[in-house]
Amino acid sequence: MGIFRRGTKDTSSELEPDGTSSGGKDSQGTPDGHGAAAANGFTRTAPPSRPSRRGGPFDRSEVPGLEGRLDLGALWLTGAPGMELRLELEEESQNVVGVTAVLGESAVQLQAFAAPRSEGIWDDIRAEIAASITAQGGTADKTSGPLGNELRAQMPSQDPSGRTVFSPMRFVGVDGPRWFLRAVPSGPAAHDDHAASTLLEVVRATVVVRGDEAMAPRELLALQLPEQPDPATEVAVEEDAATQGAPAIDDFKPFERGPEITEIH
Repeated sequence: MGIFRRGTKDTSSELEPDGTSSGGKDSQGTPDGHGAAAANGFTRTAPPSRPSRRGGPFDRSEVPGLEGRLDLGALWLTGAPGMELRLELEEESQNVVGVTAVLGESAVQLQAFAAPRSEGIWDDIRAEIAASITAQGGTADKTSGPLGNELRAQMPSQDPSGRTVFSPMRFVGVDGPRWFLRAVPSGPAAHDDHAASTLLEVVRATVVVRGDEAMAPRELLALQLPEQPDPATEVAVEEDAATQGAPAIDDFKPFERGPEITEIH
C-alpha cells in the first residue's frame, strides 16, 4: 500500500495528517501534530531518544557490503524462502516509491525517509498517526515490539452491508542516523506476532543507504529497480491496483506531500 494517495481519488471525507479536517501544518506544509498528540496521551516533554538498533536495521556505514542483499537504492533487502517483492511506481515519473515484501497472506511495506541529525522522528510520527486514527473513531495503542516502540490500531470502515467493522493495523518505525525507516505489516502480520516474525526479520536485516546529500526531514529516500533480482525472490513491479475496501495506510500521511500513487494490496 502506498503512503500517498492518487489525486483522482475522492478525499472529501478524509482527515489531514495531524488528525484535523484542515490546518495543522507549519509554513512548510508539513504536519505538526502536537496538539492532537497531546490530547491522545502522546505529549512530548523532551526530545525523543533514539533507541539502540543492535541487530538491525543497519546504516550503510555499519555493513561492509551487500552480503547477499538486493540493492534497491536507499534500501538493501534480504530475501526469505517463498517471499515476493512488489515495487511501487509513481505513474508519471516511473520512480520507485515503496517496496512491499509478501510472504503467504502477510506483507510488510517498507519506506525510508530523511531525518534530522540530532534526533529521531518516530515518536512524533507515531503520535500523529494515533491522533488521526482516534479522530476517525478507531483505537491506537503504543506497544513494545521486536524493533522497539510500535503502534497497534483498530481502524473503522464499512462493510458492503454498511455496518461498521474494525480492521487491525500495525505501524513499526526505526530511527537511524539521519534516516527513519517505516514498516507497515498487513494481513495476519498486522495482529499475529508469529505470522509477522519472518517479515520483521527481513526488516531487521534491512540496510538503509541515506547518502550525503542535504534533504528535508521526512523526505522520501529514492529507491530504484534492482539490476539483477535475486532468483530466489520474485520481484513484481506494480503501478495500478484496485482497493479492496480495507482501511488504507495512506489515510495516515505524517510525511511531507510528495508523489501520489495508488494503493497496493
